[in-house]
Amino acid sequence: MVSNQIYLFLVFITNGILIGILFDFFRILRKSFNTSDAITYIEDLLFWILTGFSILYYIFVFNNGEIRLFMFLAIAIGITFYMLVFSKFFIKINVNIIVFLKRIIIKILEIIFIPFKFIKKLFFKPISFIFINIRKSFTNLYNNFYKFIKKNKNPENSVKN
Repeated sequence: MVSNQIYLFLVFITNGILIGILFDFFRILRKSFNTSDAITYIEDLLFWILTGFSILYYIFVFNNGEIRLFMFLAIAIGITFYMLVFSKFFIKINVNIIVFLKRIIIKILEIIFIPFKFIKKLFFKPISFIFINIRKSFTNLYNNFYKFIKKNKNPENSVKN
């Protein structure tokens, strides 16, 4: 009986450590990526849902659905132990890994898009040059036409008076 409760206590300490890792996973995401408040709320909700499912799973699988106070004490001990001993290093290492991977992915994307930049310069610059000149030509034509109309309108008005 006592050995079973010690076993359950250790299992729920492990569950607490896993909950601490899950919590740090979301902290790592927030430190690595700029997230809006809405995304933060969704992450928090997801954390609590996953934590609840984890606790319920452990209760039903390891203790046949019986809830004991020492289980929650063990979860709190597991979370506290993880946060005090491993959390700082876990976050630091994973944030550095994610930042490094982000840099690599950005460099790879820059290399992949080099041909597209060349194509843009090769094809779109002449096309934009043509459209700019057409626009200037139409603007000049409109201005000249407007000046011509204005110029020819005024002498007729002065002759009639």
